[in-house]
Amino acid sequence: MKARVIVDTGPLVALLNRADQAHPWVVQQLRDIAPPMVTCEAVLAEATYLTRNLPGARAALMEMLGEDFLTIGMALADHHSAILATIRRYADVPMSLADACLVRLAELYPQSPVLTLDSDFLVYRKNGRQAIEVLRP
Repeated sequence: MKARVIVDTGPLVALLNRADQAHPWVVQQLRDIAPPMVTCEAVLAEATYLTRNLPGARAALMEMLGEDFLTIGMALADHHSAILATIRRYADVPMSLADACLVRLAELYPQSPVLTLDSDFLVYRKNGRQAIEVLRP
């Protein structure tokens, strides 16, 4: 069983939306991950927006926090300088706030892989030059 995994928006959306093509893969991955998974406010905001038309999704995201399935790994305000530097470094991608937060979480939790559907995490680096371990289909 994998300990502490950092979770991106895509897997949360796929988990909540059974019609999402990645849903079966995400469910399978979650069988091997010990909760809580680490995320940030920006990921939750993005997931809430992307599932806005999915009945019960917003409540389910909040329940995940309340049931310790998810935990917030950092406060944005406490890491704003590092997050801003990361956004500037990847301005040509362009990088979302959620992705910048996940790169920062990968720096704070160096043994934790990022559960994502996004290929951008193959490009992003933590601590300047270190590859980020990812779990993706």
